[in-house]
Amino acid sequence: MGHRFDRRFVRQHPDLSSPPTNSDRQRLVVLALFAVNGVLCAIAAAFFLPARIGSWPFPISALIAGLVNAALVWAALQWTPSPRTAALPLWTWLVTVAVLTLGGPGDDIVFGGPGLMDYAAFLLIVFGTLPPAAVLWRHVHG
Repeated sequence: MGHRFDRRFVRQHPDLSSPPTNSDRQRLVVLALFAVNGVLCAIAAAFFLPARIGSWPFPISALIAGLVNAALVWAALQWTPSPRTAALPLWTWLVTVAVLTLGGPGDDIVFGGPGLMDYAAFLLIVFGTLPPAAVLWRHVHG
């Protein structure tokens, strides 16, 4: 009794197994690329921030940066289960904006100017971080 299953091999059914996971090295490379994209997004948004429509400043790059950051965070969430790790593109974006607020050689500045451009860095930070923060909030609490 009990020997009637000896001839059968134990197999795992493909419909019961989880899909193969990505290797850790591949995950690190992809997340690093997302972090570099966060840096590039911050640089592009900062330099296109003084765009104007006629004589009126129109900081559309801040809104575009927010959408790009939300997309980067969402894509990072597809590669890692940790929301802290998925926020890496947002953190690199924020660090880059912070570095750009410092004066450069010869006291060159990226942010600043008359009128609305006095608040350019503040607008960029607010509009650049709210959409990805909403994506992370929804992932954690949704």
